[in-house]
Amino acid sequence: MAFADWMSHNWFALVQSGTLSAGLLLIGIALLFEARARRVANLIQLTQQHRDLWERMYVKPDLARILDTDADPEEPDVTAREEYFVIFIILHLSSTFYAIRSGFFRKPQGLRNDIARFFSLPIPRAVWEKVKSLQDAPFVTFVEQCLSSDLEPEG
Repeated sequence: MAFADWMSHNWFALVQSGTLSAGLLLIGIALLFEARARRVANLIQLTQQHRDLWERMYVKPDLARILDTDADPEEPDVTAREEYFVIFIILHLSSTFYAIRSGFFRKPQGLRNDIARFFSLPIPRAVWEKVKSLQDAPFVTFVEQCLSSDLEPEG
């Protein structure tokens, strides 16, 4: 009888608590879906920027030397156009590094190998050595670790 009395006096509080709990649960689920959607949107935007940047390589044939494993950055000197392109790659990589670090999306598999291969090329390496002092220390450390590690599958 005591329980029935208590229920008759507190039924509204129970309904209110249940509704509040259900509302909080739905908000949590909505936030989870929103975070996933934002991650996908960030990845799509990053992919678009990546494609736009590398598309320049195909549109401007004078940049092809950047990917030449036998290029000598001294003869002829690295051109301003080549240097700017590599700097754009570095800036893109830096923003990607910090976005990954902040948890906006997962690190792509093979990223370290990709970085090591690119900066092992003569022209990108020469430009990197020239501008790395202008970069943030955590980013420089990351790139240097990529360069010093062996090219192996990432897990």
